[in-house]
Amino acid sequence: MKTDVSCPECGAKSLYRTTTNANGGHGPALLPGLGGFFRFAQFEVVACAACGLTRFYAEQPARTKLPTARQWVRI
Repeated sequence: MKTDVSCPECGAKSLYRTTTNANGGHGPALLPGLGGFFRFAQFEVVACAACGLTRFYAEQPARTKLPTARQWVRI
């Protein structure tokens, strides 16, 4: 991800990112069928400190499994 980017919502340059599991835990599995054996798929989460816009991006290994994962249907 580029380091000199601005928020698409408000234009601020106050974006922060982290990585988190998409396993569900106490909620739904958000990337079902895209993890590995004993490993859940992950999201890179980007949030704007100015306006609060938050976006979730599936990690590359999870994205490569999309065409063959039976839980996902191409639209």
